[in-house]
Amino acid sequence: MTTTSDRERVWELHTTSEFSSLDLDTTMATMSDEPEVVHVPTAMGARGRASVRHFYRRWFVGHNAADFAIAPLTRTTGGTRLVDEMLVSFTHDVEVPWILPGVPPTGRRVEIPLIAVVSFEGALISGEHIYWDQAAVLGQTGLLPAETMARLPVVADQHGALTDGPLNQLAGEQRRG
Repeated sequence: MTTTSDRERVWELHTTSEFSSLDLDTTMATMSDEPEVVHVPTAMGARGRASVRHFYRRWFVGHNAADFAIAPLTRTTGGTRLVDEMLVSFTHDVEVPWILPGVPPTGRRVEIPLIAVVSFEGALISGEHIYWDQAAVLGQTGLLPAETMARLPVVADQHGALTDGPLNQLAGEQRRG
């Protein structure tokens, strides 16, 4: 019987293979026969083993900035799902096609919370649905002008502090009370 600890170990091996060892074969060995990967904000990803492998090789594994880092924030597990909340940071000094497809490097620093909802079949990953705040990415990379960001209810550069910093700032002073 597959335990929560087994699933967590598989997920850790999967992410280490994606981001540290850049080992596509090990990444794929952690996945079921018909996996699905969807990066929701950019509609990047694939369905089916051959397509997922192609997606990883073409647009994901090894296609991150050299200083790309992931800091775990929270993890929730239950049944056949695992949900990770992470803080992702990198300098946009290379194209990162899964976050900013087709966008040349801006040289700007990016720091965003990212949520991964991971589904399992037994001990193997059957699905990854990944979410992040794309408006924050666009603001931090300068792709949304500061004057536009100032008019929108969007926080572009404070995500790292939000876990213990001030809240309700976008509501305005008169609405916070």
